[in-house]
Amino acid sequence: MTTIAFIGLGNMGGGMAANLAAKGFAVRAFDLSADALAKAEAAGCTRAASAEAAVAGADVVVSMLPAGAHVAAVYRDAVFGKAAPGTLLIDCSTIDVATAKELGAEAAAKGYVAVDAPVSGGIAAANAGTLTFMVGGTDEGFTRAKPVLEAMGKAVIHAGDSGAGQTAKICNNMLLGASMIATAEAFVLANKLGLDPQRFYDIASVSSGQCWSMTSYCPLPGVGPETPADRGYQGGFAVNLMLKDLRLAAEAANSAYASTPMGARALELYEAFAAEGQGGLDFSAIIKALD
Repeated sequence: MTTIAFIGLGNMGGGMAANLAAKGFAVRAFDLSADALAKAEAAGCTRAASAEAAVAGADVVVSMLPAGAHVAAVYRDAVFGKAAPGTLLIDCSTIDVATAKELGAEAAAKGYVAVDAPVSGGIAAANAGTLTFMVGGTDEGFTRAKPVLEAMGKAVIHAGDSGAGQTAKICNNMLLGASMIATAEAFVLANKLGLDPQRFYDIASVSSGQCWSMTSYCPLPGVGPETPADRGYQGGFAVNLMLKDLRLAAEAANSAYASTPMGARALELYEAFAAEGQGGLDFSAIIKALD
């Protein structure tokens, strides 16, 4: 049986670790939160006393942490030199591209195989095991990581070398953030011009304006499939999380001398919305700021 050390049991990591345990992996789970550890234990994971204890003798280390600084600290303090040489390291956190590449190189130099594998799908997909994984790393790393990731997701895609997974994630979410704002603007304008929102949806969803933000995640309640809009914008993908990804995209754009005016404007609008105390709402709630 493959032993997996899972570090980071937050909103996403808790569901992911539970799915690994349900699929027959021996999961040693660690988090600073006692409540998170208790939930993981109830889901079939084994509680580890520390990150170091979790990785000792593990075949695979999976991390799901808030930012690059946290991943770097865990790798350098609890994984490198503690996990056995040749251990597969899978970081599913969304972090900056530079840190992902740096840690990938450090891991390889120390005899580990590391991939960056950020996710798309949100909390519901993490719990349901239907995430999409964008994987950066060597062919060997991807091949070894794929069966582990498939136990937590519906799609596992090799994006390229180390850091490519993070690149794909921040570019995807920059597009998502901007397209949600454009979708919300269109619904608000249609309504103010007297067009029924459902009629507009019926037309635009099969016309050239169709996009995921409209047909899968409509920002208006009662229109299209059920979304967080139908639950008072609770759950889903929080504004604060979208802000994190947009900031990472802006940092990457600056470092690459890339012009991303729509991404920059989306960042400004979400920052203003969060400053109004709306950071905990689903990101589609941005329509409230436009109406």
